[in-house]
Amino acid sequence: MSIEARQQKAEQLLRAAGILPVVTVHTLDEARRVSEALLAGGLPAIELTLRTPVAMEALAMLKRELPDIVIGAGTVLSVEQMQRSIDAGADFLVTPGTTAEMADALAAAPVPVVPGAATPTELLSLMARGFRVCKLFPASAVGGLAMLKGLAGPLSELKLCPTGGIGEDTAADYLSQPNVVCIGGSWMVPKAWLDAGEWDKVRESSAKAAAIVQRVRG
Repeated sequence: MSIEARQQKAEQLLRAAGILPVVTVHTLDEARRVSEALLAGGLPAIELTLRTPVAMEALAMLKRELPDIVIGAGTVLSVEQMQRSIDAGADFLVTPGTTAEMADALAAAPVPVVPGAATPTELLSLMARGFRVCKLFPASAVGGLAMLKGLAGPLSELKLCPTGGIGEDTAADYLSQPNVVCIGGSWMVPKAWLDAGEWDKVRESSAKAAAIVQRVRG
């Protein structure tokens, strides 16, 4: 499959998701319960960050036990992590930023990839390698809506998944931008809820997020 085809698949995955919960888990049970709550609330895809020792095992477990959820490996920082995520069954890969070495490896990866960038220069470098779907991170810190509007003209072929600093109150504004295919956020999975096992709150917040997508996208 060519990078063009894999990027089309990445766009399809993100557009179907609308809002991508960015999830960090510390136990396998937590991974299972939070994913079930998100799916029950109407969010069919997650970005599972590789920030904890259990993350890779959790990714593989979720792919076995919850086949209905689309799982992206997030915070992929190295070629080694990229390969381990693919081996664990990740449906797609997400990076917070992208070095030249990582960009070359990701461009050849056999799964859809959403590489991260924070500046027009970084985005142009990724586009030169064939990427057309990228993560803008940290979105609010690098200009938020103004940045997205500014990029829409000169980089009209680029679709973005802004992540970082977006909450329930601003989600609709971000989703309404024509160059935004999806937004990432963690407001529906705050650490306090996960630590307390308040899965009902996760499900309710996820349902509100799914309703935002439906209202904006129809």
